[in-house]
Amino acid sequence: MAHIDLRELGDDDLDATFEMMRDSAAVELAAFTASDPNDRARFDEWIARERSNSDVSLHVVTEAGGFAGTAATFMTDGDREVTFWIARHAWGRGVATAALHLLVSREPTRPLFARVASHNVPSIAVLEKCGFTEVSRNTDFAPGLGRHVEEIVFTLVPALDGN
Repeated sequence: MAHIDLRELGDDDLDATFEMMRDSAAVELAAFTASDPNDRARFDEWIARERSNSDVSLHVVTEAGGFAGTAATFMTDGDREVTFWIARHAWGRGVATAALHLLVSREPTRPLFARVASHNVPSIAVLEKCGFTEVSRNTDFAPGLGRHVEEIVFTLVPALDGN
């Protein structure tokens, strides 16, 4: 596997991020996405809000220096959450796992949480490889799919030895 890293998302990354987030196979897996992933104006509004929010730490995942996805930490309902979205060309090679390991290592807050559609087996595997464990399940409306989907909430708690 090529070298995986995280860097701050810049203006030059917006087109690649938009294209990645409108990939129909990825939207099917992610489920909890924009109701119209092809709406560039809505994407631009959303990404501008995320980039200006001090509670959001938004990164580009790079593989050998090239764009391979995004990863972020953010606050929701008082909890620190992680998220990642990997471009299809980087699927199945450990890019998501390496990126999430990096993200978690740079985020001091614990516990961390993550949410994933129950049918998104690859993302569940990534979370589990990175030490996240399931804490609950619920059903919620998934705008990207236009229907209700089971969502699993995972957490990563501090190690018992404090590390």
